[in-house]
Amino acid sequence: MSSNKRIFYFDALRALAILCVVLLHVTGHLGEIMNYNVHTIFSLSGIFETFANNFFRIGVPLFLMLSGALLLGRDWDVKGFFKKRIPRIAIPFVFWSLVFTIMLVLASYFISSVNFVTQFGIGDILQVFVDTLICKAPGSAVYWFFWMMLGMYILMPIFNRGINNSDLRKVEAFLAIWTVYIIMTHSLMLPIPEYVSFFISPIGFVVLGYYLRHSERGIFNSPISAAILIIAPSVLMLVYSYAVVDSSILFVFHRYSLPVMVLAVGTFCLFKSSSRLNGISDLPKKIISSIALCSYGMYLIHSQIIMVVRKILHISFGFVGDYVVLFAVGFVLSWIIIYVLSKMPVLDELIGVK
Repeated sequence: MSSNKRIFYFDALRALAILCVVLLHVTGHLGEIMNYNVHTIFSLSGIFETFANNFFRIGVPLFLMLSGALLLGRDWDVKGFFKKRIPRIAIPFVFWSLVFTIMLVLASYFISSVNFVTQFGIGDILQVFVDTLICKAPGSAVYWFFWMMLGMYILMPIFNRGINNSDLRKVEAFLAIWTVYIIMTHSLMLPIPEYVSFFISPIGFVVLGYYLRHSERGIFNSPISAAILIIAPSVLMLVYSYAVVDSSILFVFHRYSLPVMVLAVGTFCLFKSSSRLNGISDLPKKIISSIALCSYGMYLIHSQIIMVVRKILHISFGFVGDYVVLFAVGFVLSWIIIYVLSKMPVLDELIGVK
């Protein structure tokens, strides 16, 4: 999509989504470092940890909703869709998996305090690469996102055929049923096979993104309604997390749970309905659009960079200092790396710029 055809509030949402993903993982690292217990969880840093571990979970739902908003309801050839979309996520995934396999091996070999890898034979190195691809190597757990998005791309032609040129009321009926499923699976925690949830939970967010883009209902086109949809679940999650603090330290809601879904809906609608968003000056717009373009590549590299820096530096600047350092490494440095590499011929197809 050329720059003159880009919808800016989509870019802003994509930039926010990667920001939330990075902040969620930074928060997770800091939670491990601080090692909270039932007493320290009531400190200021503990309250922030509890809030952030829930609020920033909207990152992945926002990415899914943007995929639906951009891709569903359009006339496209299925073969052409697969030929275009799957390489755009698969090639950077394999490229960065190889890069970080090399990085893990070299860091472990040359730095005595780093022990990501303990054996350095050809077979051992190949195993690290395979483990990275299947999300088992250090820092690669976030790569589940690729496999989930691959599943979504496979399902999209089916849903696109049902949605294309159909009445939005039919989409609302599907979303109503899907919301009941979300409540049953990720709120009431009823036993649902994991392989079923892996596909059904995210595809609903994809359809939801399409619906919110095109819906003319007042509740989804009002900044006031959007603010309520953001504030209410944020407060609810924080209150509930502390209500169960005796039995679960740093309780977090599932990324597909009902409160997170409502929060993501409110965020999407706020950006959609904001009249001020398009009125911001050119420089912030360019920065936001650049982050949006680099977001997939940033997703693929930020976790490993945070992990390596944390392992090598043994950071100990206190909660605020550590948070700033890890954010600078995970977000700012990741953005700079992807942005610089995108300016190099050929590499822009390998690194995850779209």
